[in-house]
Amino acid sequence: MKKRLEGRTLDSLPARAGSWLRERIDWRPLAGLLAKKTVPVHRQSWIYVLGGAAMFLFALQATTGCLLMLYYQPAETTAHESVREIMTRVPYGWLIRSMHAWGANLFIATVTLHFLTVLWTRAYRKPRELTWISGMLMLFLALAFGFSGYLLPWNELAYYATLVGTKVPDAVPGVGGLLVHLLRGGPQVSGATLTRFYAAHVALLPLALGALLAVHLVLIQVQGLSLPLGMSPREVRDRRPFFNEFLLIDGCLWLLLFGLLATLAVLFPAEIGEKADLLKPAPEGIKPEWYFLFMFKTLKLVPETLGVALFALAALFFLGLPLLDRNAARERKSPALTAVFMVVALYAATFEMLAWADPGVRRPAETLTAETYGPVPSTVTLLLFWAVIGFLVFYLRRLVRENAHIRNLYRQEGQ
Repeated sequence: MKKRLEGRTLDSLPARAGSWLRERIDWRPLAGLLAKKTVPVHRQSWIYVLGGAAMFLFALQATTGCLLMLYYQPAETTAHESVREIMTRVPYGWLIRSMHAWGANLFIATVTLHFLTVLWTRAYRKPRELTWISGMLMLFLALAFGFSGYLLPWNELAYYATLVGTKVPDAVPGVGGLLVHLLRGGPQVSGATLTRFYAAHVALLPLALGALLAVHLVLIQVQGLSLPLGMSPREVRDRRPFFNEFLLIDGCLWLLLFGLLATLAVLFPAEIGEKADLLKPAPEGIKPEWYFLFMFKTLKLVPETLGVALFALAALFFLGLPLLDRNAARERKSPALTAVFMVVALYAATFEMLAWADPGVRRPAETLTAETYGPVPSTVTLLLFWAVIGFLVFYLRRLVRENAHIRNLYRQEGQ
């Protein structure tokens, strides 16, 4: 037995494990399909990293969310206390929760930027209609993630913002009251609402987003990445292999995003806030999160029924955009649609700024201290952290250049 073990080297163990798996699972067809995936290199190639960045942030949200689930108690009497315990007693709980809070904002911002770039380059054109539709549905789910997660700390601001947000469907003729009751679990925002939002946030929405993401990735793999409208294939300088070059570039951005989230969490930790009191009057200046501000401002200026109808029509318009923009399918630009996009973007930006300008709820800022939150990283620790990230980014970029050089050598030998 001893001689038999001495004859096996440690280097052979991975090969033996791979051989064992190949005898039972033939993944060569899948590996061959994945190996063919390439990313076109041109002056706008940066747009291709946004989808991967959004997927990385979603994975990070799932990871930090699972850690928070170990301590969070989704009940009216315990939710706020469990959040306070996470922030003050759980080792580095303040860091995990703060990264989760900042990650939600950065995730929605990245998804929105990805949506805008796909829209502007007309990447939804034939044959990628289903890819666009699945992406739009994921954008709606991302907003639902933000809305459902906002209530979970059960603090004063979250409670009253949710009270206002769940009242909006009441403007829908006929079924408005039913929709409000379905969201709240009753006539008012209560512990039943908290339970429903928690179930949606940690189970229903992740399952739906995961299924759509799988469909989205399969469609991208089969169809490949599109070129911006009007760009000739001759303008493509190269086609970079995804799994040994472009994925490393994605990794550089992921490291920078991780560093940004950790830094924001340290410098600006998530607030605990005052526990929601259902008997107290709502404070003046309640606002939703930034990604709902332009809608919030619109509904304050126009009748709710009209506002809800306009937003529903806008959602249907963007969802069915590939079927409406027939010029894009013929590789032609549509000035009328471009004008519509510009007007919508200008409207959203203007109303966003108007909502920001409105006075909000005044509340004392919570200071991050070692006595309250436990160990707090020093400035030197943050600098060392960024030095490690900088080294890893430098190393990955070097690997990209080396792999590209080797690929070019093989190409020249083949010619």
